[in-house]
Amino acid sequence: MNFEAPRAHVVELCLVLSRRGHFAGTGGNIMLRIDAQHVAVTPSAMDYFAMGPADVCVLRLTDLAKVDGDQAPTVEASLHARLLRARPDVGCSIHTHQPVASACALLGRELAVPPELRASLGARVPVAGYAPSGSAWLSAKLARQVAPDVNAYLMRNHGILCCGRDSAAALQAVEDLEQLASARLRARIAARAAADAAAAPALQRVLDALQRRTPS
Repeated sequence: MNFEAPRAHVVELCLVLSRRGHFAGTGGNIMLRIDAQHVAVTPSAMDYFAMGPADVCVLRLTDLAKVDGDQAPTVEASLHARLLRARPDVGCSIHTHQPVASACALLGRELAVPPELRASLGARVPVAGYAPSGSAWLSAKLARQVAPDVNAYLMRNHGILCCGRDSAAALQAVEDLEQLASARLRARIAARAAADAAAAPALQRVLDALQRRTPS
C-alpha cells in the first residue's frame, strides 16, 4: 500500500499549525486516519520545519504497531488512538499547546460553546484531568471524556485535543477553540479589571494582547 499522500498531508498540516502559532518547536502532534486499519502520526520530538513525509509514521490503529516510517512515533499516539477508536466518524485529531486555549486548560474549567461554534466544537469543551504526557493514564482520562457530540477537549496542564471528520474540520476546531478561549479569558480579565482599579492598567495590557492575537 502506498502511504505517500497521507504522510505528505501530515507534514503540510504541521507547517500550517506552526505558522499559525499553534505548534512551536516540537510541541504538538497529529493523527490522520488513512483507512479502517491504518493511521499516520507525527514522529517524536522532531522539528516540524525539518520533517519530511518519510519521517511520518504509519501505524496499525488496533495495536499501534509501526507499519512504515523512518522515525519513532509521537509518545501521544495512544492518546489520539483512543479517540479515533471510539469515534469512527473522526478522520483527524490534533493535539496542541496553543497559547490561549492552553491557559484555559490550566484553569481546569469546562467551556460552554455558543451556538455559532457548535458545528465545529460540539456541544461543550470538557476537561480531562492531568496525567503525565504520553502515559496510558492520560489516554484513559481523555477516553472518559470522549463523546460523539464533542470535538474539542481541554487537558489539565497539558494543552488541548481537537478532532473532526477530516483534517480541515479538525483544524477549524483548533481555530474556533482559540477564539472561544480568548473570549472567555477576556471576559474574566475585564471583570477583574473593573473590580480592581489598581490592577486595571496591567490587566488592560493583557486584554490588548489577547485582542491582537485572536480578534473577535
